[in-house]
Amino acid sequence: MCGLHVRAAHLLPVFRGDVAVPREINFSHTLDIFATFYVNKYIDYRAFETVF
Repeated sequence: MCGLHVRAAHLLPVFRGDVAVPREINFSHTLDIFATFYVNKYIDYRAFETVF
């Protein structure tokens, strides 16, 4: 094992303009629908080390 640990990330979708998000979608569709995400690098110090 190489010692790399994978952790969950707190992703915030980037919304474009005044386009409404359909009510029919749920959390499992998020990665397919949105093209860009902000990463909350302050969620914990280990997430900051992994992403940045």
